[in-house]
Amino acid sequence: MIRVLLADDQELVREGFATILDLQPDIEVVASVTDGSQALASTRALRPDVVLMDVRMPVMDGIEATRRILGDASTQTRVLVLTTFDNDEYVFAALGAGASGFLLKDTPRVGLIAAIRAVAVGETLLSPGITHRLVEQFARRLPGPDAADSPWRVLSPRELDVARLIARGMSNAEIAADLVLSEATVKTHVAHVLTKTGLRDRVQVVVRAYETGLTEPGAARP
Repeated sequence: MIRVLLADDQELVREGFATILDLQPDIEVVASVTDGSQALASTRALRPDVVLMDVRMPVMDGIEATRRILGDASTQTRVLVLTTFDNDEYVFAALGAGASGFLLKDTPRVGLIAAIRAVAVGETLLSPGITHRLVEQFARRLPGPDAADSPWRVLSPRELDVARLIARGMSNAEIAADLVLSEATVKTHVAHVLTKTGLRDRVQVVVRAYETGLTEPGAARP
């Protein structure tokens, strides 16, 4: 069961999401809160698997709440940022805060449910329509590669191949097809990449890959 916490200052939005999610046999809404401060407190108390986090909220905005939630090294909670605004700054801020995904509120319900399931197991990146544009713009704002600080040195050659393809936005199935491996084998390699590098999820792999020069703007698939 995937335990979800909803954080949005609009009651109708929270109720709509709760209705959609509670119909799913594998998803349970454990709390519904109206601002970032409540999201932080409820996450610490309830330890949900996924927080569906609005950006613009009173008291504490969703980006700051995300940063504080994920600043706890012991947390297993993942944050999916949801907003009505297709705004690059929000996405940059969400990535910097450690969010595992970013979706617009007009995403179809099927996409929302799939995103929550994906985030819960570390299989997400960003909304498909904005992924590559935003990652590349984000990468251009980063400092140059720092080989001395590279986390990739601990990886085997095959794990390095997998890390590069993750950074291109590929799913496990796509990586398996590209490398002629089974999806189960790719899943194992992905787990090793995350464990060995100490990165939280695929989003952090993407950002770190750009930071260290493992991949460059323009390398992402079209």
